[in-house]
Amino acid sequence: MATAEDGRDPDGSTSYRSDLLTDLSRLIYLWESPRFQSEVLTRSGEPLDQSSHQLLRLLGFSGPLRPSQIAESLKTGASNVSKMLHRLEANGWLERTPDPTDARATLVGLTAAGIEAAQHVFDLGDDMIALVLDGWSKREVEHYTRLTRRFVDDAYVAAEAMRARGLSRMWSAPPS
Repeated sequence: MATAEDGRDPDGSTSYRSDLLTDLSRLIYLWESPRFQSEVLTRSGEPLDQSSHQLLRLLGFSGPLRPSQIAESLKTGASNVSKMLHRLEANGWLERTPDPTDARATLVGLTAAGIEAAQHVFDLGDDMIALVLDGWSKREVEHYTRLTRRFVDDAYVAAEAMRARGLSRMWSAPPS
């Protein structure tokens, strides 16, 4: 099935019942689109590629991770992570240290220069959201921020329940 540029099903054959979920999905499709990210970075004159931005953002949020955790988080393979790590190490932005919980494993973390580079990535995100919210009043931004924080907090609580018991709706294959 092809999807429209805005993330909607172009022929309308599938849809969520929830307008909220539809709109959140559209936003995720837009902002996570490699094409969108690449175009924005290129037109912004960014010297880093999209995958380097993702890795800096991930390590900036999470702190040091094992390469396997990076691969899982970025939904990519070990060889791709290895290439990404080598690029950022060449810039002096990453360091590898032994994992204190398992001497056989390595953690990858940001150096001081890497923290500065990651902050640049976060600053670009702040610029992006400022553009999105241009024209909103301070009160509207504060209200939306409170509701979004509540939604995200509740989503994390619900995620634990979903991990423990799944969801109730069962899918059945159409008869053949």
